[in-house]
Amino acid sequence: MKEAFIGKRALAAMLLLCGTLGLLLSACGKRADQQSGTAFDVYYLNREETKIVKEVFYIESQDQESQIRQLISALEAAPEDVALKSPVGTAFRITGFQVEEGGQLDLDVDEAYKKQPPTTEILVRAALVRTLSQAEGINHVLMTVGGQPLTDNTGITVGPMTADAFIDNAGEEMNTYEGVRLKLYFANETGDGLVEVIKPVEYNSNISMEKLVVEYLVKGPDSEDVYPVINPGTKILGVTVKDGICYVNLDENFLTQIYNVTADVAVYSIVNSLVELSNVNKVQIAVNGKTDIVFRETFNLVNLYERNLELIKTGENQE
Repeated sequence: MKEAFIGKRALAAMLLLCGTLGLLLSACGKRADQQSGTAFDVYYLNREETKIVKEVFYIESQDQESQIRQLISALEAAPEDVALKSPVGTAFRITGFQVEEGGQLDLDVDEAYKKQPPTTEILVRAALVRTLSQAEGINHVLMTVGGQPLTDNTGITVGPMTADAFIDNAGEEMNTYEGVRLKLYFANETGDGLVEVIKPVEYNSNISMEKLVVEYLVKGPDSEDVYPVINPGTKILGVTVKDGICYVNLDENFLTQIYNVTADVAVYSIVNSLVELSNVNKVQIAVNGKTDIVFRETFNLVNLYERNLELIKTGENQE
């Protein structure tokens, strides 16, 4: 009897062990299934609502509408990390979407969206745009609230947004965002003059305004009415301000001009844009830390340069 009893206990233990292994294998299989398909970054808020953090989400479908619907569902669902929370579903609801020509995703949310604190709203907006702009063929997102244009906390209408409209420090999670309207100068069609462009930007509060300006000049304009000036391969090595002078240090790619613009347009695109900031009066440009360079046989970089209004050819443009 005792031996039979021990045998039954051993059998029960083996069955329990097999069951446990089965559950583990099943769980592993489920995770493997989840990791098939295309990986997308889905952005959530941290509990303190001071930054957004991404989790990887896998989608099998290559269909645009299906990807959008699944990404919205992922945004509405609770994230796996308990330190994060969904940007959608508690404070407000997404009421519908439509894809327009040119890769624009029109996204409508309900009136509750307006009740969010300004800082939270920008983070939520960043999470939505960065997530949904990954869907097949989507280039930018236009948000409406109850069918009406979305406005920021200053009352300015927020137009179509791209993922890189939300600037953050490389290698770090995004922190608190602020909104700003940059006044930038790009080239006219003939490359011999500057055109003023007003660029609304949501940016990481840890990044300096001076560096933000230079980053957007290197990135180039979104509008087809104005033209880029600086070689997009240019690396920004440093941007600092002291006693009203902004020191811009770029790598050697700045010297390689790939656009058909004059030397003074290339220099004063940077100078005029930076001098629009209240704390900058003059600008010095260096290449790899060196100023003993004559840029395109015209501009000695050892000099400090001030605003040049004569190059401005047209009035204000809105990107």
